[in-house]
Amino acid sequence: MMIPVKPVLAAIMSLAVASIAQAQQLSVEASKTVPLRLAGSASSIVIGNKNIADVAVHDERLIFVTGKSYGTTNLMVFNKAGEEVYSAEVVVTANSSNLVTVNRAGQNQTYDCAPVCRSALTLGDDPAYFSNLIQQQLQAQTLTGGN
Repeated sequence: MMIPVKPVLAAIMSLAVASIAQAQQLSVEASKTVPLRLAGSASSIVIGNKNIADVAVHDERLIFVTGKSYGTTNLMVFNKAGEEVYSAEVVVTANSSNLVTVNRAGQNQTYDCAPVCRSALTLGDDPAYFSNLIQQQLQAQTLTGGN
């Protein structure tokens, strides 16, 4: 019995592409950046929620993923042919070893104490404290020309 070569090769290639594009998990600390080297060339990059993580492109094979806020989102990278070359669930975590949470009358305020304690923007903190920190960060960005 003769097995057609082209369909067999096509099946093997589709399995190879599928294994390259299997979803992975990428863990990033909030306010930290990790480099991500891609196995294939990227043409387009999609991040599910830019409030949780963001991506900066160095070149078609190297991107940087920055954790912005605690949570989970997804990252997909496609080549020029529209094939997925990378897919991951991005989990943004906190380095809690330096965090101290003070509870005053049922209201939390979080500080990052490495090496000196400073206010840390943390979901779940007292709404007034949290809003004040956001305003301060926005004002600092305006002063430094940041977005």
